[in-house]
Amino acid sequence: MNNTPLVSVIIIFFNAEQFLAQAVKSVLNQTYAHWELLLVDDGSRDGSRAIADRYAASYPEKVRVLAHAGNQNRGKGATRNLGIRHATGKYLAFLDADDLWLKNKLEEQAAILEKYPRVGMLYGETLYWYSWTGDPQDRGQDFIPALRVPLDTPIEPPCLLPLYLRGKAAVPCTCSIVLKRSIVERVGGFEETFTGIANIYEDQAFYAKIVLHSAVVVIARCWDLYRQHPQASTAFSRQTGQEVSAREFFLRWLEQYLSQNGVDDPAVWQALRREQWRLHNPAWLPTGGRILTGARWAKKWLIRLEERLLPAAISRRLWGGSS
Repeated sequence: MNNTPLVSVIIIFFNAEQFLAQAVKSVLNQTYAHWELLLVDDGSRDGSRAIADRYAASYPEKVRVLAHAGNQNRGKGATRNLGIRHATGKYLAFLDADDLWLKNKLEEQAAILEKYPRVGMLYGETLYWYSWTGDPQDRGQDFIPALRVPLDTPIEPPCLLPLYLRGKAAVPCTCSIVLKRSIVERVGGFEETFTGIANIYEDQAFYAKIVLHSAVVVIARCWDLYRQHPQASTAFSRQTGQEVSAREFFLRWLEQYLSQNGVDDPAVWQALRREQWRLHNPAWLPTGGRILTGARWAKKWLIRLEERLLPAAISRRLWGGSS
């Protein structure tokens, strides 16, 4: 009997023929052999589905291709959930079609998770990868964000959520996380309402649910390459000025989720209220431009001063609690 835990790898793709084969190869090249790969098509119209089908035909015992009924485009959350419903592994790992894993990722992460039976999620460092282009001007732009959280020890809920909301810790990249399938199913997977401009926050909504319900372990080790390119959803949202609207959608969802699930932790609500206030646009301010950007910048620094100068009890009163 094989006691090595099976890892279900889920790659979702939408019109990703430029990068998909490289992502799949980074799974095939893993030093850890006990995995299954679910390639989930979100309604592609290019040649990426044919690429996925070729890998499934070449590795029928390891690779499967899934798609929504009628080849619909349902968004990232619904597409990840389709993969989750068909996964059979003890652990789940996610890789977007334009990102890559280093070859020792699954071997090392599965071994770490096996040491922590109470932990539901593990993640590490991620390289923000600009130099993939080979362009001289992109060399030197690669960087790894500082994690800024306790390392190599279980972080109990809900400690990480206020840190994420306040920008005090790096939010993990989807390509970095490995999770127990049981905790993912327990929290209901990804939120499928995060479509359109809100899709860049579907991962953060998912993380919020995980860190509210399970301990997490973070390791200062890089296993992943997060490709930076203009077609990526995060880059597109910045270019079109939709990033703030997407974050406001996420904060409204989070407030409702906290209320519906009876979360009354003061630090969580305080972090949420601060961020809602920072993004709020007073009626007398213009809806865009430098003035609004400057106002949000000023609010950010006022919050930092308040955090440093006011006693915790006064801050709690100032920001209030749950609704």
